Amino acid sequence: MASFLAYEDKGTGTGRLPLVLVHGHPFDRTMWAPQLTAFARTRRVIAPDLRGYGASPVVPGVTPPARFADDIAALLDDLGVERFVLAGLSMGGQIAMECWARFPERIAGLVLADTFPQPDTEEGRRARYATAERLLHEGMRGYADEVLYRMVAPYADADVAAHVHRMMTAAPPRGAAAALRGRAERPDYRDLLTRVTVPALVVVGEDDTYTPVADAEAMHAALPDSTLHVVAGAAHLPNLERPEEFNKALGEFLARLDA
Repeated sequence: MASFLAYEDKGTGTGRLPLVLVHGHPFDRTMWAPQLTAFARTRRVIAPDLRGYGASPVVPGVTPPARFADDIAALLDDLGVERFVLAGLSMGGQIAMECWARFPERIAGLVLADTFPQPDTEEGRRARYATAERLLHEGMRGYADEVLYRMVAPYADADVAAHVHRMMTAAPPRGAAAALRGRAERPDYRDLLTRVTVPALVVVGEDDTYTPVADAEAMHAALPDSTLHVVAGAAHLPNLERPEEFNKALGEFLARLDA
């Protein structure tokens, strides 16, 4: 199927693997601005807006990780990208895991940032459904105000915090609600991680309370060939809060894969 996603497609790089960046909830592709700027100098970098977010069409109902993964595959088909490095943060990391489940032969390396593989508990499922209903009835602003200083650390740069808040308030409530419902029903990816056959990079903010360092350590232990990098001075979005350190870890990982 042809892709309908909005996206950034920047840079070229002969002999270097393309880098595909998958954003989290409730953000958009501008979440990856520091990485697009840094890595498009030397390689092709593709960052889509997931369905229901950013400039991509809003699709209400339920959007499971499998649908997001199929959208990414269709976009990369349209762009003529066969093999690539896949990076996802938070919900984007879970979508990256689903991509590995569906088309592992296309993925040369996996970057899992501030995410976790286990399914929701029953309490967690109920909370996601309740949040979806709240977003539909109240809009995004109240939610964004409440979670901002868990997404970024309370001491985060004011411009970074403002960017994150703008992304959240701009997210379409119907799209965000559909993704929340889909995540509530997502599969368990823990066993899948033990069967990943490509190198992986696990990154986490030291002060992340959504996906604590212990979750990252567990993924690192499960993955057969992985590197763990804990970013000090960051919470759930280290790629924005500490972009130089995040980019250094990612750049070293990409250099290994290119070699």
